[in-house]
Amino acid sequence: QVQVVESGGGLVQPGGSLRLSCSASGRFFSNYAMGWYRRAPGNLRELVARISSGGSTNYADSVKGRFTISRDNGKNTVYLQMNSVKPEDTAVYYCNAVWGRDDAWGQGTPVTVSS
Repeated sequence: QVQVVESGGGLVQPGGSLRLSCSASGRFFSNYAMGWYRRAPGNLRELVARISSGGSTNYADSVKGRFTISRDNGKNTVYLQMNSVKPEDTAVYYCNAVWGRDDAWGQGTPVTVSS
């Protein structure tokens, strides 16, 4: 079963950029669909971006054109490049890996967008 660990969160000013990483352990990483989710204070967890095993991507409307998800199967890692961040992007960001019945979540990495 895969395990995932997020990194790269922190404090960033509005309009700035940040790159989150999610490293996966275990075998067959390339078979997994990978996703980034976030939960802001007082809100439910929501999908931010997702990338399939074949490389197809989809994004929440709120981040389209600003965020980019990518994967490096050689490094067992998925990335979330966050550009032009806004205060409403403040949340804990979680990585998710899914393949068949295997569904793994990380502990999350916090992102705060503030001046």
